[in-house]
Amino acid sequence: MSYTALYRKWRPERFEDVKGQDAIVTTLKNQIIRDRIGHAYLFCGTRGTGKTSIAKIVAKAVNCENTVNGSPCGHCRSCKAVADGSSMNVIEMDAASNNGVEDVRLIRDEVTYAPTDGRYKVYIIDEAHNLSSAAFNALLKTLEEPPSYVIFILATTEYHKIPVTILSRCQRYDFKRISVDTIVERLHELMEGEGIEAEEKALKYIARVADGGLRDALSLFDQCSSFYFGQKITYDMVLEVLGAVDTGVFSDLLCAVMARDIKKSVSILDTVVTQGRELNQFVIDFTWYLRNLLLVKTSEEDGIDEVLDMSSESVEQLKREASAIDQNRIMRYIRIFSDLSNDIKFATQKRVLIEIAIIKLCKPDMETDSGSLEDRIRALEEKLENGVIVNGTVNSGEMVNGSISAGNTEPVNPVPLPEALPEDVKKVVGNWKQITASVTNPGQSFLGKCKLSISEDNKLIIATQDEMAIEYLYRDRTREEIKDAIGKYIGKDVDYKVVKIESKNDFVKKYPDLSVINMDVVIED
Repeated sequence: MSYTALYRKWRPERFEDVKGQDAIVTTLKNQIIRDRIGHAYLFCGTRGTGKTSIAKIVAKAVNCENTVNGSPCGHCRSCKAVADGSSMNVIEMDAASNNGVEDVRLIRDEVTYAPTDGRYKVYIIDEAHNLSSAAFNALLKTLEEPPSYVIFILATTEYHKIPVTILSRCQRYDFKRISVDTIVERLHELMEGEGIEAEEKALKYIARVADGGLRDALSLFDQCSSFYFGQKITYDMVLEVLGAVDTGVFSDLLCAVMARDIKKSVSILDTVVTQGRELNQFVIDFTWYLRNLLLVKTSEEDGIDEVLDMSSESVEQLKREASAIDQNRIMRYIRIFSDLSNDIKFATQKRVLIEIAIIKLCKPDMETDSGSLEDRIRALEEKLENGVIVNGTVNSGEMVNGSISAGNTEPVNPVPLPEALPEDVKKVVGNWKQITASVTNPGQSFLGKCKLSISEDNKLIIATQDEMAIEYLYRDRTREEIKDAIGKYIGKDVDYKVVKIESKNDFVKKYPDLSVINMDVVIED
């Protein structure tokens, strides 16, 4: 006899066997007991949460000769026929491969014939969102007013792709992701039935990797038990089979990143790659590690065990590590690796992307967003504490013997302000935020990032590095809007011109910086 995969062998046969979907099970059982069965159901939810399994249980129960509290008995002729796939009353259709209008028209023709044996004909359409628009239209009328002996059950992982006309004709049931504890409980039942031994830590890791899908958990467990056939499955064995990394590696990596040791951080990644670990899983697991670290940092001492499903030793280790890092820094790390997890899925050079992300963690000065500001300031403070001379007028470069060596070591001498500024320009600069607030977006956003200066002929200069901003601000309609905003605020027309700059240093070299004007000029009527 050929081997049967564990997820098929342990597929629920009765409502009582279904795990993690109590509300849905109770509702369907009550409908069957009270003979209030609907004509169309829509089962929505992520993969492996029991949609098809419950659909088959419903198909059994509505035709079962001896239902027990709403569940099929599993022993009558009808139940056995559904179980072995020989029942003429249960028709399964995979919409991923049978999604055309002709396939649905075939169903529409078949429903005119009453079942030869049993009360109901049940049509289970899996991955229903794959049906074409024409197929949905062909199904519409039949789904709305089917014969009394027909039940439709549509299962989908992407309910938003189902037309609203179909949704309105079905009873919708949303299947939840199954919790780690529930998955572990089911794995214990499987171990007892199959005579397999496994560590609790190994089961919990499998349950977490399954991401709420019980079928995925059973498949992963099947894979591990086959690889280490006849042996007790340990946590390290699971890591080996799934290509995952032990949390100790994440702790070492975090320490290296906090010390801004790029060489050591990349060396740790090199070890992971050499061991043949799965890099996608590495990124996901390190993000989860940082998430746990953040929860330890921000949660109350008494409630930490409720939000972390970890051993007490692991929690204590996280607490020690969390005490050495602030939460804003952890959040920056999580943001960088979350962005990486999206980019790495289809990348051909996964290692390079991870190395770039690690270097970003070690060198916050590579980023220009406000989220990394605190880390950049901390890095500067550390340099000052170590006796490093930090010259703000020099472009970023390498540290050499306590000083900065850069590609451009020439100091930038700012252009001095003219001795007397026109009052109109002063008023505009001093009230720039209020003036730009009346400009519609995206103009308001572009203007807020511009630098202000004055030309030799006393015209206001609006300087920006953004090519899109230049293009937008040059438009006649935008120029009129800016002129009106300035005129309404100071009561006069002010000439201005928009200029393109290559960098902030370029601006300082060419124009006097009016940012020193930090005042709110009161406009009197």
